[in-house]
Amino acid sequence: MPTTKEAPSARQQELLERAYAYSLTHGLADLSLRPLATAIGSSPRVLLFLFGSKDGLIRALLARARSDELELLRGIEQQYDDPPGLTVIARELWTWLAAPERRPLMTFWVEAYGRSLVAPDGPWADFARSTVDDWLELLRTSDPDRTEARRTAVLAMLRGALIDLLATGDLDRTTAAVEDYLAD
Repeated sequence: MPTTKEAPSARQQELLERAYAYSLTHGLADLSLRPLATAIGSSPRVLLFLFGSKDGLIRALLARARSDELELLRGIEQQYDDPPGLTVIARELWTWLAAPERRPLMTFWVEAYGRSLVAPDGPWADFARSTVDDWLELLRTSDPDRTEARRTAVLAMLRGALIDLLATGDLDRTTAAVEDYLAD
């Protein structure tokens, strides 16, 4: 997005959405502006003008992915008048994370999460930390009486199961593992 506080233009938003769809299937690690621009009907020059730099575009794409994540979290929170409990929320999260139609987004998320750990000063900066904070907050509000350690363990289990699912495609085994963990 622009470095100023201005709202993005319609063209910038349109190209961001196209670039986001492209990055969900092609990833971000080897993102090159020329092939991206060609694929989304733009030019590298226009992308640089609208996003300031390749890093600016990557930051905008990460923010776009995070908005999908935050929308999920808000949607889950709004389903309940009272805190539903950690197990209920963990199952809802797993169902959302494991859905086949979300595999491209989850692969994108894992890539961005990993890159933010190995390149903390680049455009990935703070992505991993922010997502941890977002998810822990949802888990806290779902069951305020649970310990932070238990919420952290549930988050770690969900993320580990997700990485395993993405690596193997074995939904039955990973779901069984999630259910077994949550039964304790």
